[in-house]
Amino acid sequence: MCGIIGILGRTPVAPLLVDALKRLEYRGYDSAGIATLEDGHLDRLRAEGKLRNLDLKLAGSPRFGLAGIGHTRWATHGAPTERNAHPHATERLAVVHNGIIENFRELRLEMEAAGRTFSSDTDTEVIAHLVTVNLAAGMAPRDAVQAVLGRLTGAFSLAFLFEGEGDLLIGARRGSPLAIGWGDGEMFLGSDAIALGPFTDEITYLNDGDWVVLTRSSAEIYDEAGNPVSRPLTQLHGTTHVVDKGNHRHFMVKEVHEQPEVVGHTVAHYLDLVNGSAKVPAGIDFAAIDRLSITACGTAFYAGFVAKYWFERYARLPVDIDIASEFRYREQPLSKDGLSIVISQSGETADTLASLRYAKGEGQKIAAIVNVRESTIAREADFVLPTLAGPEIGVASTKAFTAQLSVLAATAVAAGKARGVLSGDEEHALVRALSEVPRLMHEALKLEDQIEALARDLAKVKHCLYLGRGTSYPIALEGALKLKEISYIHAEGYAAGELKHGPIALIDEDMPVVVIAPFDHIFEKTVSNMQEVAARGGRIILITDRKGAEAAAMDTMATIILPEMPASVTALVYTIPVQLLAYHTAVFMGTDVDQPRNLAKSVTVE
Repeated sequence: MCGIIGILGRTPVAPLLVDALKRLEYRGYDSAGIATLEDGHLDRLRAEGKLRNLDLKLAGSPRFGLAGIGHTRWATHGAPTERNAHPHATERLAVVHNGIIENFRELRLEMEAAGRTFSSDTDTEVIAHLVTVNLAAGMAPRDAVQAVLGRLTGAFSLAFLFEGEGDLLIGARRGSPLAIGWGDGEMFLGSDAIALGPFTDEITYLNDGDWVVLTRSSAEIYDEAGNPVSRPLTQLHGTTHVVDKGNHRHFMVKEVHEQPEVVGHTVAHYLDLVNGSAKVPAGIDFAAIDRLSITACGTAFYAGFVAKYWFERYARLPVDIDIASEFRYREQPLSKDGLSIVISQSGETADTLASLRYAKGEGQKIAAIVNVRESTIAREADFVLPTLAGPEIGVASTKAFTAQLSVLAATAVAAGKARGVLSGDEEHALVRALSEVPRLMHEALKLEDQIEALARDLAKVKHCLYLGRGTSYPIALEGALKLKEISYIHAEGYAAGELKHGPIALIDEDMPVVVIAPFDHIFEKTVSNMQEVAARGGRIILITDRKGAEAAAMDTMATIILPEMPASVTALVYTIPVQLLAYHTAVFMGTDVDQPRNLAKSVTVE
């Protein structure tokens, strides 16, 4: 998760920018940079690696400008080098960017055809050139930016600094967060309150699709359609040193909304988005592996369950998937040519750690998918595949889950290519689909109002059933788990084909049935299950796409329609509505969403 800071100040801003970036180090990064206006002219300072490298450069060559922007970058398009570090600049402006611009290749070709020269491998630089072309055509900065925002496909947050404009910053967000900080004769932009806390205790969080024109005395906010809007002022209380909720009621829903950004950075870490290829994790030889074992607990187990479908489908690699608390005791014989993948958000889960040690004792190599690189599981594994989710405060895992899925999906594609299962075209298509997930998640989040209204009715029931087929089956399990753990409503997830083997006995007019069913090659089978539910008076909540809604052609309690997408990524995107459904149901029931009873974030005992 990259970090953004922008300052229109009264004193030199360069050291302030660097200090603010240090507060964003928790988000993860591999390079950093700032741009300031020195006597009205743009000046950049960038460095590969940690912020101390940028600090050393600044100490050797101080900057004195009163306006500037800064950025910490996780490499997405292009290697983590100084030339790819932000800010990116032209002769007219500098820009910093969080997120992924999906259509950057087409836009870059257009700019190159117009005679523009690129100096980096990033998707971000195309934004700078597009705005510059508009400025050269006579547009004012705000008009030049607005015209470009409508051309960008993807999820992003942006901050612009313009040559000769010492009292102007422009920011925009679609998917990734961005906030305004209000000062006395100063104004600020930042990724979150942690960056802005040292400068101000008055924050305005931009809504999705908003963009803002800042001067030292004003903030003009516009919505996606260009209409002037006002957004509430939030008073910060003690949030300058801790992760804060932003403008959300709970950490859980904040973390749900962070998923487009988190997934974007995670997939970009494991994929080469410029060349449309998957990176094989260093040291892992998938061609030499004859069997894969995946072990985890809780939500992480469901991530592994989804990955079983992916590895077997795209890499033709047999997968055993186990709950760690069972695996550690059943003395499974393991192949010495196999690989064990253990998954844990904290990297300290006791049963998963014991499973790792058992598999290692059997001679297997261990790959650990963790969110904490310094954890015990990470230290004891042979290979570490970090999820880059940033701190997850809510006990119910949300962004850590989809980050785990992102790592597993990218790794499955890499395995398929390494094993000769996937052709180059197939690899490119799967990589392209994964690069589109942040945008698709962003679209799914727009359905929150509909889901919140539905949750009001769901909060009145005592039991709920979740059904799915293929990769939607583990998502049904995860949806049921989320509802149980934060709303305390009894819920069960089943493979839809198992309905007639027992669960159908529970169906009546009081039993909602959540059916997760993207329109795919097994959709008709799921429709048959829905008809069985409907025939018994069951109330169906259908989560599907437009084609699925039309093909189902039946009355439902509610139909949640997601964008159409490749089958390879539905598990990632369809997770959003089941998370939101559980969250809003719990809110209506008045439970402690972030710290549900009897649960702990990290289970370090049996």
